[in-house]
Amino acid sequence: MPLVIDTREITKVFGANGTAVHALRGVDLQVEQGEFIALIGPSGSGKSTLMAILGCLDRPTSGTYALDGEPVQGLTGAELARIRNTKIGFVFQAYNLLPKASVLRNVELPMLYAGVGRRERRQRAMEMLERVGLTEKAQKLPGELSGGQKQRVSIARSLANRPAMLLADEPTGALDSNTGAEILELFKDLNRQGNTVILVTHDLHIAAMASRRVEIRDGLIAAGGPE
Repeated sequence: MPLVIDTREITKVFGANGTAVHALRGVDLQVEQGEFIALIGPSGSGKSTLMAILGCLDRPTSGTYALDGEPVQGLTGAELARIRNTKIGFVFQAYNLLPKASVLRNVELPMLYAGVGRRERRQRAMEMLERVGLTEKAQKLPGELSGGQKQRVSIARSLANRPAMLLADEPTGALDSNTGAEILELFKDLNRQGNTVILVTHDLHIAAMASRRVEIRDGLIAAGGPE
């Protein structure tokens, strides 16, 4: 299968000279299309730094990163913004929905930024809401939804531009255990439908649901990386 993620010798250093912190120390990570990866590690391991680089929210100090076959290092801020909007579907613990926009409008938003026409935006947004079981909530405001429903809207929004991968950061952290289990089942369903999923979590029980667990420790891949 083609590689969605291909990092080679990724490092990240914060600060300089005597105050330098080496958050990543040479990370090699390859993720094939259609994989379901759990990225795990203790606080301070470099997990969040790696997620930010994979999500094109930050740049590595050195090393190379290709996303869906496209080299990322050296791109301008505008080009990185384009990649974030079209190649990566983000799902956050805090949902990050616009409170005064309808559910449908929230799902349409990434397509608006990508220049998708109004009719196609509407049609695709309804398709995404159908995939997460929320078509009847299309005209509701986020404040009228439960936490689990808000996260489903967030997932529908993340799928809107048909991204190369879904990057989910502790997506069940704000949910009760039953609702969290439903959201994890949804991720598994999406993965079975061919979506590449990277789930960032500190919870080993959640990580066990992924097909591969990648552990990062002290800025290096400690387990689950290349042989």
